[in-house]
Amino acid sequence: MFNNMRAIDIRGNVGPAESLYMAEIPKPIPKEGQALIKIKAFGINRADIMQRDGEYPVPPWAGRIMGLEFSGIIEELGENSESSFSVGDEVFALAYGGAYAEYITVSTHMLIHKPPHLSWEEAAGIPETWLTATKVMYKIGEFTRGKSILWHAGASGVSISGIQLALSAGASAVYATARSDEKCDFCVNTLGATAAFNTTDPNWVDQVMKATNGKGVDIIADLIGPDVFAENLKIAAKDARVVLVGLMSGFTFKKEFDMGLLAFKRVRYEGSTLRSRDEDFQRKLRDTFVSEALPQFQSGQFKVHIEKVLPWEQIIDAHKLMETNKIMGKIICTID
Repeated sequence: MFNNMRAIDIRGNVGPAESLYMAEIPKPIPKEGQALIKIKAFGINRADIMQRDGEYPVPPWAGRIMGLEFSGIIEELGENSESSFSVGDEVFALAYGGAYAEYITVSTHMLIHKPPHLSWEEAAGIPETWLTATKVMYKIGEFTRGKSILWHAGASGVSISGIQLALSAGASAVYATARSDEKCDFCVNTLGATAAFNTTDPNWVDQVMKATNGKGVDIIADLIGPDVFAENLKIAAKDARVVLVGLMSGFTFKKEFDMGLLAFKRVRYEGSTLRSRDEDFQRKLRDTFVSEALPQFQSGQFKVHIEKVLPWEQIIDAHKLMETNKIMGKIICTID
């Protein structure tokens, strides 16, 4: 019993939310350069739902236990760990998997010191969304001060993070889309977006072009996929960057699009996932986040918007809530 721990597993490897259950598995042992973390809280992400449903290509090194982000306390360090971390430090981090558990081992290159004023729940809601937003803007979108940016699914965790990041970094305009007026109002009135557009309105593309005086948008963060591909080409500015980081509308096209716009506007359309990137990429992304965003968390400028906090024993309810697509912020599970 001493060498075991509790973790959330899936009966039959894939299945509905009801297939999740509390299992007992071996407690991990930190390897060279790794830390063993006692987890206090972890975030729920759409990738978890896709993995549970068997629709996510899980990296072979990730293991079967879900969970991509967490906060907790360093309990043990392997040899040759980063010298800035010590046993007892409060940290949060991105993980390749395994955060739905009492303990996790990760490279110390992934760890970030938790600011004292942040709660465990807030810290656990940062890594996946904020590092993805950082990647979209700086690593792929090639953001520089004065560019405009649009975040699809504006009330999602990634876009909530991205809107704040872009405003702080000096974007000329920060736009968002959503599928309800309530979410659009949240993006503008709570997050501070320049404007938000309801994509259930058939004229939303015209509204974007009017808002940009016909220029279009310099960077588009696409969490939707096929359903907005044609529209992205229409609202993209010349030399725009479109970054595909989500496939909420599925994997296949259901309508025609004008391929000529891709060429004539010189649009670069690039897909990216974070989980499949190697540790060196993750470390560099962590360092960018620490320099570009962490100071604003320490000052209180950036906020983690949390929809609901649940004890991890209610993991089924957490997954079902994520599946409603009605949330505006993170779902966090806590471990006593």
